[in-house]
Amino acid sequence: MKALVLGALGAANLAVREVPDPKPGHGQVLVRMRAASLNYRDLLVVEGKYGSLQKRENLILLSDGAGEIAGLGEGVGEWKIGDRVIGCFLPDWKAGPPQEQLARRALGGAVDGVACQYRVFASDEILPIPAHLSFVEAATLPCAGLTAWNAVRCAFSSGPEHVVLTQGTGGVSLFALQFARLAGATVIATSSSEPKLDRLREFGAAHVINYRQDSEWGRTARTLAHGRGVDLVVEVGGAGTLKQSIRATRMGGAIAVIGVVSGVAAELNLALIAMNSLRMIGIGVGNRAQLADMLRAIEGHSLRPVVDRVFPWAEFAEALGWLQSGKHVGKVCLEIE
Repeated sequence: MKALVLGALGAANLAVREVPDPKPGHGQVLVRMRAASLNYRDLLVVEGKYGSLQKRENLILLSDGAGEIAGLGEGVGEWKIGDRVIGCFLPDWKAGPPQEQLARRALGGAVDGVACQYRVFASDEILPIPAHLSFVEAATLPCAGLTAWNAVRCAFSSGPEHVVLTQGTGGVSLFALQFARLAGATVIATSSSEPKLDRLREFGAAHVINYRQDSEWGRTARTLAHGRGVDLVVEVGGAGTLKQSIRATRMGGAIAVIGVVSGVAAELNLALIAMNSLRMIGIGVGNRAQLADMLRAIEGHSLRPVVDRVFPWAEFAEALGWLQSGKHVGKVCLEIE
């Protein structure tokens, strides 16, 4: 079969190449992958910046993919040939709180990912795709979708009484906007251009802020949130945005720390955090049970992920460049031949 392989660190070492065909063993299924999506973490993986557990040679890339079952190993009774499925980002984390030993086998990082024509999964490492979604749409869910769901509905149980602040138009941020609106929350969203702000309004943001024109957007968000501050910030920017996120958050509110797009090290005003009883919550994607809950909500409300562009997987380098440019609104995806 063919797979998108990172032979060694660096974008120059990416190629679609022939690798051995996988075969399902006992309790496993063989999935014909049809689509995948990119995340910011894939930029880090390509450059070897995803941590000490990252596989650094001959890594099949990407964590988020969708396909259909093409083969069943012995002992598999809950699936059938043709079932449409997605894989779990952290296949060992089934339920419950995070634990170090359950987070070691992240797809497309520590172990081979889903950018391949066929992949073997254990039968409990996959979940069914909502019937109304395409393979491309479903491929956006295992990391970006679940991360946003965890932030908005699990780590912080958003509801109609809450105001949620989201940042930008990337995949996690748009999922967070959609899930917050699904829960009845009011959403304030930031972005860098008027066309993007218009899109955010279309997706349900009650208020939008151009952070390039308003360097004190945290104070502006506080004012928009009844003058007392937002209940939850979905923080994807990192070092460059955290100061304003803290300013935006009400006393007793929460900041779900997810991304590091603008840097990994920030100077914090610890006194401000303490005096305002702020909660800083790290979000490490989520577990299989949470993913199942999210899929039920998506199916029950016929929610559709926002897909920006779809590239042939042979154009992965171009797709990665488009993601890195920050021009996208929604998920950047690949179709697998």
